[in-house]
Amino acid sequence: MRVNSSHKNPWSDKDVEQHWDRVASIYVDENDKVKAAHDQRFIESMKHLNLFDNCRVLNVTSRDCEANEYILKSEAGAKVVNAEISAGLIKVAQAIRPYVNQVKLDTYSKLPFENGEFNRVLSLETLEHVSDPVAFLKELHRVSTPDARLVLSCPPATSEIPYRIFTFLFGGHGEGPHRFLSSKEVKSLFQDTGWKLIFHKGTVLLPVGPDKLQRAAEKFLDKFQGTFIAEQGIRQFFVCVKQ
Repeated sequence: MRVNSSHKNPWSDKDVEQHWDRVASIYVDENDKVKAAHDQRFIESMKHLNLFDNCRVLNVTSRDCEANEYILKSEAGAKVVNAEISAGLIKVAQAIRPYVNQVKLDTYSKLPFENGEFNRVLSLETLEHVSDPVAFLKELHRVSTPDARLVLSCPPATSEIPYRIFTFLFGGHGEGPHRFLSSKEVKSLFQDTGWKLIFHKGTVLLPVGPDKLQRAAEKFLDKFQGTFIAEQGIRQFFVCVKQ
């Protein structure tokens, strides 16, 4: 897909909402089929959030709010706000975790929060879906405190063909409207929106297969961080602070 200079995508946030509403009923079951690869996003992100007692955490987007459990397990005193654009997935999360604090988003380009409201921001597999990535990252910047930390993950551009092959063979909930961004473009977006990158890591080289083989693949990937090989990991992690 050709990218214009503004990085905007040809779909709307409403299109994204409608996709996740359509697949909300199968979302958890489909993720459970690749549970280890799915949960890796939570395990890895907890290594980088640097949580502390009473810190306010924005989890965007929250889907079934599974990240909420990992955050509180890591820091019981954290105050988590789970923000989600899909009303269908909000209902799914309410059924599974009725105790979580959820907020409905209308758009990623204008978040319903005050300036400087959050100490930590967690954004897992969201950037590739938003209609306007620049506006989204600026909003995350706006609602976070001066000493905030952003932990963000997204698939790289190299994941598009593997994603299509996996979907053809195994089905799943699909990604709906999306554009997988190269790590180079993601880093450029951070620079343009006031975020300073302090850490980047490619992860999940083999999302399926025997556990032993998956672990070996991760060790191999770790040896080549900072190279084009790391870009083959289907989940890229970025850690930022505010400039």
